[in-house]
Amino acid sequence: MTGLGVLIAPDCYGDSLTAVQAAEAIAAGWRAARGGDRLTLAPQSDGGPGFVDVLASRLGGLQTAVVSGPLQERVTAHWVLHGQTAYIECAQACGLTQLGGPPDPRTAVAAHSAGVGELIAAAIDAGARRIVVGLGGSSCTDGGRGLVTALGGVDAARARLAGIELIAASDVEHPLLGPMGAAAVFGPQKGADPATVELLETRLRSWAAELGGDVADQPGAGAAGGIGAALLALGGRREPGAAVIAEHTDLAADVAAADLIITGEGRFDDQSLHGKVVSALAAGARARGTPVLVLAGQVTLDPAALDPAGIAAAHSITEFAGSVQRAMDEARTQLQGLARRTAANWPDRSTRTGRE
Repeated sequence: MTGLGVLIAPDCYGDSLTAVQAAEAIAAGWRAARGGDRLTLAPQSDGGPGFVDVLASRLGGLQTAVVSGPLQERVTAHWVLHGQTAYIECAQACGLTQLGGPPDPRTAVAAHSAGVGELIAAAIDAGARRIVVGLGGSSCTDGGRGLVTALGGVDAARARLAGIELIAASDVEHPLLGPMGAAAVFGPQKGADPATVELLETRLRSWAAELGGDVADQPGAGAAGGIGAALLALGGRREPGAAVIAEHTDLAADVAAADLIITGEGRFDDQSLHGKVVSALAAGARARGTPVLVLAGQVTLDPAALDPAGIAAAHSITEFAGSVQRAMDEARTQLQGLARRTAANWPDRSTRTGRE
């Protein structure tokens, strides 16, 4: 009996595992129990941290640039050039991990996005005619002012990007301002206390007036501390990050060839079914009757929601490890062990409709 064709396509697991590391761990565990299966590794991203690593693992073309970090230090950032398309990840330049320590009100105010603008300039100089910017994991709430300033200001940036397709890759639909905006929703995650959130909101409102138009109200304008607003104001458009990865790595072909799809992320919850990697994979698999298996750090989704979403089963690393701390401290080992146990219990025949 021939083995199953298994597509392994996880997102990152928070700060514990990158998508590439997670795919490798799942593959190692699965292979240990089911050595006859044919494994295809296709790590995924929704646009946040790991966006560039995922694309580089499939497309190659990894580039390096030294750019402005979110505070005073310069940082080494990676991006991908594939043909005339450049893939940039804002977290490479202004991510929370680039702060050098925990975020606080001071860093929430001081952090900026200039390095992202410098990466865009590097892509233009390298001949890119399409630039895809993965949004997520940023430490700044400057509305992309630093990015625009690095490109010479609003008018100069628009001129420089004329004729270039600009895409903001993000699953975030929040506007720039208001109670659902960048400062109010994401500011506290970046160290902002209530007074700082109010300050950031005031600053964003002023910046929105400089950008002009109705950009502040557009879905996705609040992504990555408002970098989404800057990209939209410069002529860009928003696309779901998971869909961008799927398109640019030909995920549809991998899904079509698979008898089983394994995916995962740090927390599998209600949000996972709305624009996230899991939902994108399940949507593609449902029409083909291909089972989707989720191995997540934690599973909080109501079990009754699995079948309607096209998910065959969901298993938690935390439950397998016995504690959240152990699941985080030994993420790779525990995910590998969970994959091995799950593989050992998986039926030998595909459960895809009409196939063995």
